[in-house]
Amino acid sequence: MDNYEEKIKENIKRNKKFIKEFKKWLRGKNLSDKTIKKHVSNVEFYLDDFLNYYDITKMEDGCSMIDDFLGDWFIRKCMWSSKTSIKENAASIKKFYQCMNELGYVSYDSYNNLCFIIKEHMKYWLEEMDIYENDDDYYFD
Repeated sequence: MDNYEEKIKENIKRNKKFIKEFKKWLRGKNLSDKTIKKHVSNVEFYLDDFLNYYDITKMEDGCSMIDDFLGDWFIRKCMWSSKTSIKENAASIKKFYQCMNELGYVSYDSYNNLCFIIKEHMKYWLEEMDIYENDDDYYFD
C-alpha cells in the first residue's frame, strides 16, 4: 500500500471520532434512529469519500468544499443524486458542521460561511441537477 492510501485510511480513522460525536449530538436532539442514520450516512460519505477523492482534506477544511461537492461532484459522480438528495445532503452537512462548531472543532466563521453558501447556491445546484438529468450533451460540450 502506498503512502497516499495510508493517509486516506488515517483520515477516515480520524473522521470516526467526529462521526461518533455527531451521533451523540443528534441523539441529544431527540431525532428518530432513522433520521440519525440518514444524517450520519450522508456525512460519512462527504467526509470519507468526497474529501478524500481528489486530495486528502481534513474535516475542518470541509466547510469550504460544499459548493464543489453539491454543485458538481455529487451530481456527476453519484448515481443516486437528485434534487431531494442534494437538499438532504445539504441539511446533514449543515447539521454536522453546526455540531463541530458547537464542540469547538470548526470556527463560527467557517460554519457561517458554509450556511451562506448552502443558502445562496441551493437554487444553482438544483438547476445543475435538472440540466444533468435532462440534457444528455450538457457535460460533454
